[in-house]
Amino acid sequence: MYNILIVDDEPLICKGLSNLLSSAGLDIENVFTAYSGHEALDYLRMEDIDLLVTDIQMGVMSGIELMHQAKIIKPWVQTIIISAHETFQYAQLAIRLGAKDYIIKPIQGDQFLDSVRNVLLKMEKNHLDQEQLLAKLRQDFHMDEPPPAIMEVLRRLMNDPANFADFALLKERYQIDLSGPYFSVIKVRLDLARDSEGHELTDRDRALLRYASLNIINELLEKEWSHCAFYSADREISIIIQWNENNFQEQGGSKINHLDMIGRSVHHNISRYLGVSCVVGISQILKGREFLGVLNEQARKAIDWNREHNDHNVFYYGDFNLRLYADDPTSEELSAQNNTIVREAKEYIDRNYMQKGLTLQEVAQKKHVSPNYLSYLFKKYTGYNVWEYVIKQRMEESKRLLMNTDLRRYEIAEKVGYESPEHFSKIFKKYFGVSPSDMKK
Repeated sequence: MYNILIVDDEPLICKGLSNLLSSAGLDIENVFTAYSGHEALDYLRMEDIDLLVTDIQMGVMSGIELMHQAKIIKPWVQTIIISAHETFQYAQLAIRLGAKDYIIKPIQGDQFLDSVRNVLLKMEKNHLDQEQLLAKLRQDFHMDEPPPAIMEVLRRLMNDPANFADFALLKERYQIDLSGPYFSVIKVRLDLARDSEGHELTDRDRALLRYASLNIINELLEKEWSHCAFYSADREISIIIQWNENNFQEQGGSKINHLDMIGRSVHHNISRYLGVSCVVGISQILKGREFLGVLNEQARKAIDWNREHNDHNVFYYGDFNLRLYADDPTSEELSAQNNTIVREAKEYIDRNYMQKGLTLQEVAQKKHVSPNYLSYLFKKYTGYNVWEYVIKQRMEESKRLLMNTDLRRYEIAEKVGYESPEHFSKIFKKYFGVSPSDMKK
């Protein structure tokens, strides 16, 4: 069953769409409603949201900005945009960010339900167990593998990027232009030893799952990223991400967040839709294709950290501050470094939890690590995920203010970082089990 989040600054629209979905007979478990982008982000952080339906123009945070933030929090969340304006620029941007539909107000009930039904149906089709998937692939799947000659040239370049003739060969014969000048490398190591039932996979099934993994990667990246994905080893796929000067500046924001988002999305989709365990390693970004070999080695080293953290699956090379050590850090040195990251992150949250619009990305950026790695470490060392800890601090302070001052609900909400008293009350009741007014009594 699926969870849907509806976001619009007009409560009547939220209520109407929620009622429409609840009575439509679709495979829906919960329909959540939020009246602002910041309120919606709390639901995305706290609930297992599958589909986001959002207005494009809302108060402080637009639907486009909410889509950006949602992709960072959970890259696999599907989105439908609703808008009062049939603006090509908005529609184009929304589709580029992965929106599955763009619906113009006033909303027609049948059209809206058809749109939601199509998104959920596609998610359901993709969600086969591994044996069903393999049976389907064996029956009617034709593997149009990349030519071995291309993969051989790409493998050579990853090991010897000084061979400029290979760059020319890729461009002239295979129309693959690796001119950059900014590059990053992502490696995906697939566990293809056994199927989900523990039985040893045949060579044919390994080939099918490897090819299906490559297809998932290309489908995820083709609209938004200039990339080249290929088999770099028997059970490994390498992805070269590149930016030209204009794209590098236009995309803005933290490139770590972008790479982190790609890595988690690749891992989630391969694990969920193919039933294949995998580990993802992400390099830093360097300027100049002569550094492809360095980036290749960084991505490999990032994957190797799975040996130290076998309960984690997506690793960014820059998280480990290897420049601080003459050799690879020992387990004790790594543990001390991680303790410091978590302690300083907690201290930062303790000082800033009342800030409206506080994000995991902001906390991670202050600590110079990726949001993904900070989330993993914070949960491992404290038992809370980052946003659970933020809410804990906000709720404990709001309880103190409620019981020891005469401040009104909206004043307390303001002091602990909520722009909406109603949203504050929802979080308060979920956390304590009673409303602020009942606790006050």
